[in-house]
Amino acid sequence: MLDNIWLTAAIWIGIAFIASLISIRIGITVALIEIFLGMLAGNLFGMHETTQWIDFFALLGSLTLTFLAGAEIDPETFKANLKPSLIMGSLSCAIPFIGVWLFTEFVLGWEIQQAQIAGIALSTTSVAIIYSVVIEKGVSDTSLGKLMLTSVFITDLGTVLMLGVLFATYNSWMIFFIIALAAAFFITPYFTKKLIKTFKASKISEPEIKFVFLILFLLAGLATAANTVPILPSFVMGIALAGLFVNDKTLMHRVRTISFSVFTPFYFIKAGLYISLKTVAVSYGLISILLLLKVIFKYAGIYPTTRILKYNAKTAHYTSLLMSTGITFGTIAALFGLTNNIIDQNQYTVLVTVVILSALIPTIIAQKFFEPSLAEMSNRKEI
Repeated sequence: MLDNIWLTAAIWIGIAFIASLISIRIGITVALIEIFLGMLAGNLFGMHETTQWIDFFALLGSLTLTFLAGAEIDPETFKANLKPSLIMGSLSCAIPFIGVWLFTEFVLGWEIQQAQIAGIALSTTSVAIIYSVVIEKGVSDTSLGKLMLTSVFITDLGTVLMLGVLFATYNSWMIFFIIALAAAFFITPYFTKKLIKTFKASKISEPEIKFVFLILFLLAGLATAANTVPILPSFVMGIALAGLFVNDKTLMHRVRTISFSVFTPFYFIKAGLYISLKTVAVSYGLISILLLLKVIFKYAGIYPTTRILKYNAKTAHYTSLLMSTGITFGTIAALFGLTNNIIDQNQYTVLVTVVILSALIPTIIAQKFFEPSLAEMSNRKEI
């Protein structure tokens, strides 16, 4: 079947299409459904093998996901919430990372790099879930909504940096990569604006979108040559272009549409292929412990900060639970560890299962039992 590129493509896009229908019907983010269907395809139908072009599309999915995560943040909102966001986001990243790292290395006996991958995978917070909840509930203009959106940006920036720094090879290529990334950070927004202004009458050819992808691919290539993760420059470039994307919703919509309709399904379905149901059945105890640890460590950083900001206990629980969610960067970190032979398939299955459950269980509990009123979301003092 893999020899027939068209039938293979039809199967993968068919899975993505079914996932979209299920997601719309039951109201769960499509990424989770795609991972779940990928898991079923791998375990029930033996769909474990991929092709080079499938792997490439999956890589494009991870690049565009991280780029959009960086581009989602409104610079003005971030500046207004800078201090509390730095505190909450940093603690939300650092405490779970260190806690899970130490637990997996010294209690479970994992090797140090395996434990670091576990720490990174379980220190993330889901931009998609936070963004979806805030927009769906219409609370993006409340102080709590803005705080969560900016804090999750800091959290995920920390996880991307840790993945890039801890698993990089420091050589001459790394120096060249850092210089190129710094230059692109300042130059790309200017040229993108110039392209939009100059060629606005020729929108069908979308030169600005092609230019953005050119920069992403070039920096990913330099990152690969420097032996660091290609998602790092994608996230940084998302940050660089965030102001432009906030002011040009059409451009953001087009890039998001290209990404979520074509690229990201291949990434999430592929992530699900490597989940072994046998391992889940055998390791349910460990999965439960790691999920509980992630939530506890997230609470340790978020709940006290929320209370210091004078939100009530109910709102603090709501914030802590939502900030305990994870999906995109958690699966990216785990898949990076698996594809680079840092962790094995059993460890990968455990980590991704925890990530998936962390996207579901805390969100359901938060919305069912702790959802605050608009007034409670707006009651905050500065620190």
